Amino acid sequence: MSTQVIEIREALRQAIDEELERDPAVFVIGEEVGEYNGVYKITKGLLDKWGPKRIVDSPISESGFAGLGIGAAMCGLRPIVEFMSFNFSFVAADQLISNAPKIHYMSGGRFKVPIVFRGSNGAAAQVSSQHSHCVEGIYSNVPGLIIIAPSNAYDHKGLLKSAIRNDNPVLFLENELSYGEKMEIPTEEYTIPIGKANIIQRGSDITIVSHSRMLLVCYEAVQELAKRGIKAELIDLRTIKPLDIATIAHSVRTTNKCVLVEEGHIFGGICAEVGFQIMEHCFDYLDAPLERVAQRETPMPYSKVLEHETLPTVPRILAAVNKALNL
Repeated sequence: MSTQVIEIREALRQAIDEELERDPAVFVIGEEVGEYNGVYKITKGLLDKWGPKRIVDSPISESGFAGLGIGAAMCGLRPIVEFMSFNFSFVAADQLISNAPKIHYMSGGRFKVPIVFRGSNGAAAQVSSQHSHCVEGIYSNVPGLIIIAPSNAYDHKGLLKSAIRNDNPVLFLENELSYGEKMEIPTEEYTIPIGKANIIQRGSDITIVSHSRMLLVCYEAVQELAKRGIKAELIDLRTIKPLDIATIAHSVRTTNKCVLVEEGHIFGGICAEVGFQIMEHCFDYLDAPLERVAQRETPMPYSKVLEHETLPTVPRILAAVNKALNL
């Protein structure tokens, strides 16, 4: 099998391009996705290749083009709706909360909404509180939405292709700071099943669970732990909803301890849900309380120094591991 080393942005571009080729019902719509080649250059060259009927530049109206995409999906198309930032999806909250996930139910199953909302989620570099929110905790509370948050190029490509082919509305969460991360992936076509976590590294002493960009921070922490002789098992959720609690529970029943890490805020966050499900399925196996590492409970500061202190870091993760291991 031949391989290629590419950035996450190129993996996303390949996934979109391949699905445009495979299915004429697929199209892309969003701000600057065409003439400007996408604000993060995800859609670079696609307008020239596929034309303005498949790559559609929209007005600056998230509610408008999100609603247009939902209507198109109801009529048999498969839109890929790009939000320049998922923070801007809040402007389209009624479309994402009241319409896309509920139309199938409200119509008695007569309408499907096969649509993907994708774009950058979470903090970037000094873009402050109105451009740094992690949305997975909010939208995971809405039945009917699939939420995907991959961490590497291989998963971005395979999961985006699966999302485009899915008959349900999907939120596909990326991260601006990760677009340049490179990885070796196959040149041949592949997909990844939605709802299946990935064990990045095996270990027997403690389980660490994370997703998206924080997975990279956790990996650094795992390498530091290895230098101290601590074998941590690192799990990448990949899909937030549906949650692969079976993989997590199997690991926790082996290690008997767990640290949960997310970039979002701790109150009502993904760690809270995952942690409670671990308590439901693994209570008798736990030798220590669960530990959580998340963004501090404050709007994101603009200051680079304060921004760093607000987000999870390797030292904070190591401190949580030490506490769980009673070191």
